[in-house]
Parts: sequence; structure tokens; C-alpha cells
Amino acid sequence: MLKGNINRTFPKVRMRRNRKSNWSRRLVAENYLKISDLILPLFVIDGVNKVQPVASMPGVNRLSIDNLLDTVKNAADYSIPTIAIFPVIEPSLKSDDGSEAIRANNLVCRAINSIKKSIPNIGVMCDVALDPYTTHGHDGILKDGEILNDKTVDILCRQAVLQAEAGCDIIAPSDMMDGRIGSIRSALDSEGFYNTQIMSYAAKYSSSFYGPFRDAVGSSGRLTGDKRTYQMDPRNSQEALHEVALDISEGADMVIVKPGLPYLDILYQVKSSFGIPTFAYQVSGEYSMLLSGIKNDFLPRKECIHESLIAFKRAGADGIITYFAEEVAKHLSKR
Repeated sequence: MLKGNINRTFPKVRMRRNRKSNWSRRLVAENYLKISDLILPLFVIDGVNKVQPVASMPGVNRLSIDNLLDTVKNAADYSIPTIAIFPVIEPSLKSDDGSEAIRANNLVCRAINSIKKSIPNIGVMCDVALDPYTTHGHDGILKDGEILNDKTVDILCRQAVLQAEAGCDIIAPSDMMDGRIGSIRSALDSEGFYNTQIMSYAAKYSSSFYGPFRDAVGSSGRLTGDKRTYQMDPRNSQEALHEVALDISEGADMVIVKPGLPYLDILYQVKSSFGIPTFAYQVSGEYSMLLSGIKNDFLPRKECIHESLIAFKRAGADGIITYFAEEVAKHLSKR
């Protein structure tokens, strides 16, 4: 929108002038995608020398820690600033209360420790939620069909501190329990982790786009009911601003809008309203949907991936969590 009372009309004004050549288009481009915008999500499994393809997410694998380190090293070599760890927990370790999440030296803690020893110059972000650890697939403690908010928050605080002790740089609560950001911030501070950052999944919607992710972490077949009593209703937008405001007031350093492309309006409103570092998560369903179009030659691979990511930047995102991060970093590094 032009500022002031300016009367600009054709033919004196020809909008195509600035589009006539590649150098001119680059000169006036409003948004750019950079490697520093990218966060790479990774799935870790127990064992040695394991690579398990995720059928619903072509090109994405579950990796044992030794193979995970190779991928993280590649990400660091491409200057990707941060990776996000998601665990695939053995069924025998799952329980109704998700107690494996707060067991010392669990899979996530071992992965963090190994990464920080081998590749200390990359940021490590960890999910804080119970769904990978519970037999019922929910993000919290389930009793008589209800997710118990306050008891869940107590466990999440212990989970966050455990991850910080292992060397996690960014705690990322994705559970959507009320009050968990303030409680986690207090728990971290009380243990001396004043500088551990919190990137809150502040506006996480109860979305149809999470299916492939749940396949990847092994929670889809276990999920009892749905998550609509704690994740946000896709019909609401003002509620998202309320959620974000609460998390900021409780101590969130950064916030996430999830999913990504179907919620660009929310991303724009959050960034415009609060100005806090704001991230979008291009979730598993978005990834798989784009790949399906690419596989069937309906979409050009590089161009549609980059276009999907620049949409987040245009809407105000400071960064993007995307399974395409490594591929895009390779493209950008060759420019």
C-alpha cells in the first residue's frame, strides 16, 4: 500500500518495468529466504546404525543416534542454525503417564548429549509433550477420558529440566496445556537454567495435517479419541492471539504457529500484534502433500518448495521448521 495521497496511473506507471529482468526483480524483492531461517526436524530411534524410512513422509527417516549425528553434522556444515529432536519410543517403554519422558538418560537426553559433544555449534531444540511416551497417544495424563492439565504440567516441568540438564538449548512445549510456559520457566530458573530459551507452540491447532508425523513417532495407531479439548479449534483466530499473549506474559522467548500454510493469516496477525520472534511449522501433512504433487509431476520440486517457504516469510515468520530444511540449504548455499 502506497503511503500518502499519491495518484499513480497507467500509462505513466507500468508495474512490469521492475519485473522485466532477473537483476531488477532481485533488486526490488521484498522477502528473501535464507539458510538462517531454517530449523530441521529429526526423528531419533534407539539402537545402532538404524535408518527407518517413514512411509508417509518420503525422504524422511527415523535415525539411531550414530546416524543422527551424521545428519546433524551435514546441517551444521550448511549453516542451518538449529535442529529439532522428536523421539520414537519403544512400545515397551510407553505408559499411561508417559514416565519415560522424565527418566534420566532416556533417548532424547542421550541424543542431546551426543549432539552437543560432537557438534557444539548447532542449536538443539526439544519437544516437551508426552504423546511420544504415552500408551494412549495424548500429550498429557489421561483419566476417565479427560486430559489432566495441572498434573500434566508438573511432568512437563520435570521433562524440560531434564532436557536442559542434557544440554538442550531451546525448550519447545507443544502440549497446549494451560499455564505450562510460566511453570516451565520457573522450573528452569529454579535449577539455574536462566539462559535456556523457550519457543512455545503458542497457537497449535487441532489439525488434520499431523497424520504423517504421528506415523513417524508411532503414536497414530495408539491415539484414543482426538486432541480437540486442548489443541485449538481451526475456526478461531482471536483465540490464537489470546494464547500467544498468555505465553509471552508467562515468559516465552519465541512462539510457533502450527500448522503453517493453512494458517498464514494467524502467523501474520501474531507477528503484527506482538513483534516477538515468530516461527511457522510446515508440518508433516504439508510436506507429504507437496511431495505427492512433485512425485506425480504436478508440481516442479525446487520451485514449489521454495514458494511454499517464502510464503511464511511474506506472512512475517522469522524462521520455519521444515522437513525440507537440508534440501533447501543445499540450494541456497549454491547461489
